[in-house]
Amino acid sequence: MARRAMATGLLRVPPPQGLLRPLAMPERLLLGPGPSNVPPRILAAGSQQLLGHMHPEVLQVMDEIKAGIQYAFQTQNWLTLAISGTGHCAMEAALLNLLEHGDTALVAVNGIWGQRAADIARRLGANVHELLKPPGEYFALWDIEEGLARHKPSLLFITHGESSTGVLQPLEGLGKLCHRHGCLLLVDAVASLGGAPLFMDQQEIDVLYSGSQKVLNAPPGSAPISFSERAREKMLRRKTKPPSFYLDMGWLANYWGCDREPRRYHHTAPINSFFSLREGLAMLVELGLESSWERHRANCAQLCQGLRNLGLELFVKEEKARLPTITTVKVPEGYDWKEITAFLMDNHAIEIAGGLGPSVGKVLRIGLMGCNSTSSNVDRVLHALQDALGCCRRSRL
Repeated sequence: MARRAMATGLLRVPPPQGLLRPLAMPERLLLGPGPSNVPPRILAAGSQQLLGHMHPEVLQVMDEIKAGIQYAFQTQNWLTLAISGTGHCAMEAALLNLLEHGDTALVAVNGIWGQRAADIARRLGANVHELLKPPGEYFALWDIEEGLARHKPSLLFITHGESSTGVLQPLEGLGKLCHRHGCLLLVDAVASLGGAPLFMDQQEIDVLYSGSQKVLNAPPGSAPISFSERAREKMLRRKTKPPSFYLDMGWLANYWGCDREPRRYHHTAPINSFFSLREGLAMLVELGLESSWERHRANCAQLCQGLRNLGLELFVKEEKARLPTITTVKVPEGYDWKEITAFLMDNHAIEIAGGLGPSVGKVLRIGLMGCNSTSSNVDRVLHALQDALGCCRRSRL
């Protein structure tokens, strides 16, 4: 007793009372730009007992994840794996492995993700040139060709699904164009993977990455990524080591069995996140990519028509340029977007979001991703919005 009292007397920070209460989270329908709800099957996979990160069963799961990513990306790239981190981490991994100090990068900016990529590239010492489009618009091939001819970059970054603005960027012909100018193509598909057609090999994409928490319906924390042979060769020609050990693709390629060498310890991977990602990919494989693309297209079309029926205006004018997973609608005149989103959360237990980056204050963002992309969820969010428009009409701007 005296020994315990003496030890306790040394403590200056008391036990936090919040941690002495059971953890309790509310049930909500997550129809924002992500994360999306996690179905029971994936929750069950993630709650399995841990194994060691070099155990053969875990390495087998990693091999299955790799095969699932190759299917989802439609690629045969050997250098395909999942980063232990979110989509942001994959963006950083792609850029810091491909760029060295003094390299020239061209970044297509029509929303927040181009802005972030340009920021990261500058921190790496690259000479960054930005191609700009207003939020809600996409880049045509001639926009890109002009930038390639003028700046002669070694890398072009572009976002396939711009979640801050709801734009789906056409990719046809872009890889071929980049290669004609001696440039690699890096594509962000965090918000689009599984929800819109994407063909890494056929579209000649050199680096493609995504996230686990959107259409794949897994918790955030693991990020699929793949490198073409062109991109792999550029990394092998580096004059300097990548500035991050944790995200060094040489080490990660070995840990994931992508270099045909015996696997070596690199980091303690988030094993249960890998279990969840594996199951999310398995569910996509079982459904089939084409069925998934069609489901997202059809439910997005139903949502867009319903929003118009409510008298709301879609932010992205061209139908072909609308991201099927995240729909943006202009904040109606006389309303405060914060009051609308709060009303849906408080009265309907539904999350939708306001804008992000250049779209802040301009739009509401509604996500229909993976298991959340259903006709009944479209009806539910439209009913909630109708209720909000009736109750929040006197919002002060």
